[in-house]
Amino acid sequence: MTEKQYLISRKLNVLDFADQMKNISEACRRLGVSRQHYYDIKNTLAEEGVEGLLEKTRRVARVRNRLSPEIEESILEYSLHQPTHGQKRVANELNRSHNWKISDGGVRSVWLRHGLEVKSLRLKRLEKWSAETNGILTESQIKALEEQKEEKQAHGEIETHHSGFLVSQDSYYVGYIKGIGKIYQQTGIDTYSNIGFAKIYTDKTATVAAEFLNSKVLPFFDQNNLSVLRVLTDRGTEYCGRPETHHYQLFLYLNEIEHSKTKVRHPQTNGSCEKLNQTIQEEFYSVAFRKKLYTTVDEMQKDLDDYMKFYNFDRTNQGKRCNGRTPYETFLEGKELYQQLVYEGGKEKMIPIRKWEPEVETEYLQ
Repeated sequence: MTEKQYLISRKLNVLDFADQMKNISEACRRLGVSRQHYYDIKNTLAEEGVEGLLEKTRRVARVRNRLSPEIEESILEYSLHQPTHGQKRVANELNRSHNWKISDGGVRSVWLRHGLEVKSLRLKRLEKWSAETNGILTESQIKALEEQKEEKQAHGEIETHHSGFLVSQDSYYVGYIKGIGKIYQQTGIDTYSNIGFAKIYTDKTATVAAEFLNSKVLPFFDQNNLSVLRVLTDRGTEYCGRPETHHYQLFLYLNEIEHSKTKVRHPQTNGSCEKLNQTIQEEFYSVAFRKKLYTTVDEMQKDLDDYMKFYNFDRTNQGKRCNGRTPYETFLEGKELYQQLVYEGGKEKMIPIRKWEPEVETEYLQ
């Protein structure tokens, strides 16, 4: 029984009990209600029917307390193009770009008035808008979107003291696109600043994992005169193997990077990378696949690079150390901490320890 049904049933019971007793005063006394209450129920039932017995709110919306039409229109426009962003993210982004002071509660109020309070409703709105304007949606795009991996929540906290101290890396299955095949993403994130990196491949191997570090991650840190000291991965075959023959292990050795692995059956240890995968899925793939039909990996990678540039330099982040700043702003703070450790003579503490000395040829990495 719903709450509405319960309220109606209670009031109808007053009328039924009075009919059974054949005495309105005695029935009201036993039920603990007044005779006036009995007649109010009886009159309402006669005039308005059963629905009239529901409680009527006296609250009236205070229009003057609402956000201005200009701000409300901006929220709706932003939510159309970024439907996976939550209310706090929308408030932060609009405050940053327009110098407003919108609360996340204000954003939710606008969503409630327009029936957009949950992500699925905002995505449906985007689909409808896309169909009415250009009709680009295809079956392959929808299939790739629906076959996304089950969302995972990261828990716990890892040790990280400055930018470059620990980079988390993970392989993420994006989906299958006709004409391209299976799409995998190598994801990396600096666990101190949340600076993120992502590159798309058609397979996941040790060579791919090493190439990702070589082409995306290490060049960024080199440009900022920083070293990556340690990498955290799961125990997948693309990351773990015999040090003498495994391309990824050899690459880490040549670059003097320590390798840490997650605990068996505890993917939450790599939670920062899992969260970045979820963010890219919701904010990039979920929107891009609804707007555009991709035929090549290079075309998809170009759009992904544009999103990662936005993620790192323009998008506010709610991470522990970001607190509403962009990842790059936090990265610069972590860079200063690194330099302070060097100037204070702590550099020897940050040099990774080599655990093995492979005696193999490594020309493939030259």
